[in-house]
Amino acid sequence: MIKMEQKKYYDLSEELQERIRKDRKEGVQNPYRTKDEDAIRRKQDWDRNKLLRPAYVRDCEKIMHAPYYNRYADKTQVFSFYKNDDITRRALHVQLVSRISRNIGSLLGLNVDLIEAIALGHDIGHTPFGHAGERYLSECLQEKTGRFFNHNVHSVRVLDGILNRNISLQTLDGILCHNGEFAMQEYRPSKMGDFQSFDKKYEECYVDEEAIGRLVPYTLEACVVRICDMIAYLGKDRQDAKRANLIKNDGIFDEQTFGKSNPEIINNLIVNIVENSYGKDCILMDDEYYKAIKATKKENYKKIYFNEALDQTYENCVRPMVHQMYDKLLFDLQSGDRNSIIYKHHLDFVKENTSYYGNDDYLERTEENQIVVDFIASMTDDYFVDLYEYLFPKSRYQIKYVSYFEN
Repeated sequence: MIKMEQKKYYDLSEELQERIRKDRKEGVQNPYRTKDEDAIRRKQDWDRNKLLRPAYVRDCEKIMHAPYYNRYADKTQVFSFYKNDDITRRALHVQLVSRISRNIGSLLGLNVDLIEAIALGHDIGHTPFGHAGERYLSECLQEKTGRFFNHNVHSVRVLDGILNRNISLQTLDGILCHNGEFAMQEYRPSKMGDFQSFDKKYEECYVDEEAIGRLVPYTLEACVVRICDMIAYLGKDRQDAKRANLIKNDGIFDEQTFGKSNPEIINNLIVNIVENSYGKDCILMDDEYYKAIKATKKENYKKIYFNEALDQTYENCVRPMVHQMYDKLLFDLQSGDRNSIIYKHHLDFVKENTSYYGNDDYLERTEENQIVVDFIASMTDDYFVDLYEYLFPKSRYQIKYVSYFEN
């Protein structure tokens, strides 16, 4: 029998709490906070900073009203093959990232509207079937063009390249640089650039496989979202693994510096980051917590993510399905059949949702492989499965879900 350990929740030190209260009372502002009036846009006159709609509130609303935002609700976070409404989907993940990030940002005196915009948009370009779907779509794109697909890069493309929503540079940069797979002890923003320098590092991610590992955001707010992307999934994936009966309880994990459960992990990492970052020009955690984050991720990979049964389904079923669908959609596009699904469900959809913004020439200005990538990346899990069955009704590949009554 596994012994249940007592949960532990730390709090901010009395000294820091008093300092924060004093700074707030005296109106002290964080000098490293990103200001609304400094927002940079491609069309600067279109979306001016106003009292009614400050710059980054505009970005939040632009993202939430974007047509692809709805699709978060049926995109896998980690566990793809379960009919279980209590297992996290990407819609909840982005809300958790937003909530945790705003909590830290508020305590540090940062721009919480910018934080929210980055968090809400950071995964809007993610594929169906999580990181597995991302890998397989990148394989297809590499085979055809030599270019690489990464969901963080594609999230920028969705908002800036496909939908043309005139999102601020600060928000787009935070989305591009959000990748929560790269743990760091210190997150220090780079010097603020312009769209020319941003476009250069964005393009490098398509042609250089190592480029995403070198991304450094422009703002402290983006640094907060980047670490909180990781905080939001470390413990939540453990909760989901228990709900999927892949693990029995938290007792199987050894690392316990900041706890083993989701609530402990979130609370205690927030405390450590705020304690080490308040008043500084970077986001920090202490050495003990940094080592513990890496150990926690390693345990998650070993005991959750590298599940043989799940991996076989991804590799032996989802992977060939993605490749087949890619080739079929590319053929239909090249044939010019306007009754095909890629025209009716993607090209017509994009035109309908961009004409107001003067951006209805998507087909003419976009390379054909990129159009196919844009379509597949936009799909939800359920849509992908239904479309595959529609295109390949006699295929031997089928996704089998664990029902509500098997688990």
